Amino acid sequence: MQKVIWSLLLWPCLQTVSIPLDCREDQGSLLRCPSISQEKLLDRVIQHAELIYRVSEESCSMFEEMFIPFELQLQRNQAGYACITKALPIPSSRSEIQLISDKWLLHSVLMLVQSWIEPLVYLQTSLNLYDVAPDTLLNKTKWVSEKLISLEQGVVVLIKKMLDEGLLTTNNSEQGLFQYDAQPEMLESVMRDYTLLSCFKKDAHKMETFLKLLKCRQTDKYNCA
Repeated sequence: MQKVIWSLLLWPCLQTVSIPLDCREDQGSLLRCPSISQEKLLDRVIQHAELIYRVSEESCSMFEEMFIPFELQLQRNQAGYACITKALPIPSSRSEIQLISDKWLLHSVLMLVQSWIEPLVYLQTSLNLYDVAPDTLLNKTKWVSEKLISLEQGVVVLIKKMLDEGLLTTNNSEQGLFQYDAQPEMLESVMRDYTLLSCFKKDAHKMETFLKLLKCRQTDKYNCA
């Protein structure tokens, strides 16, 4: 209960602390981000990833406290629910992450970001059907969904700046990574939403970690753990 109260108090602060990437002009073209230096753009992208992870962590904790009794938490852990991004070629162990190139770090972040855009839209729709879902939780998931699109824009421009490559899309969201039933049972729906929140929190942490490793390599290549 105390976590929920703190979340309610901190939520307005998150909205003011967040620094927009401002990658799009009114016409929707990627113009503003290219005018920012590579170093500043990477810093902004990292700030976005940090905030997204923080809010996803708060959302997952709030959902858990409100809808998931301890017995169901155990059931989920024992059932071994698979995350939707499990099939993606994303490095997971520390040794793998240390060995991959800057290019693959950026492309891994982009794959994760694009793979979660559609599932988070579904999650918002699903949470809106709950009778007792607080506005704070709904606002947090909406905020994360919007910021994820901004993060995608920033990472795409960063790839162009750092790797001198054209704009790239992986289209993972169109390859059926995320499948859902039209009208699942209530308990099934709650467990699915909980799994989505838990998995997204884990992947958001990966995005933040990869980007910070990339930043470290730009400044101190031989001492990045």
